[in-house]
Amino acid sequence: MKKTLGGLALIGLLLSMVSAAHARGPLRASESNTRGWQFMSHKERLEHQSKIRSFKTYESCRAYQIEHHQLMQARAETQGASLRKDGRDICEHLRPRSVKP
Repeated sequence: MKKTLGGLALIGLLLSMVSAAHARGPLRASESNTRGWQFMSHKERLEHQSKIRSFKTYESCRAYQIEHHQLMQARAETQGASLRKDGRDICEHLRPRSVKP
C-alpha cells in the first residue's frame, strides 16, 4: 500500500511539472508561433528553438529575438514577402516580476 501511495504521489508531481511547463508557453516552435518559420531550414528551426529555451534573462532573449526578426525580414524581402507583425513575446516569461507589498 505504501509503495502505491508513493507512486501516485510521484505521478501527481510529474503531472504538475508538465502542466507548469506547458503554461509557460509552447513546447515546440512552429509555423504558427515563430516569425519567419517559412524562411528557415529545418536545422535552423531546431537551433532557434534550442536557443530560445536556453535564455536565462529577458534582455538576452529579447536581443536575440530582435536580431532573429531582422534576419527573417531580410530573407522575406529577398523573396518579395513580408513577416507577420502579430504574435506574442516569446521572452515574456523571463521578464522580472514586481513584488507586491
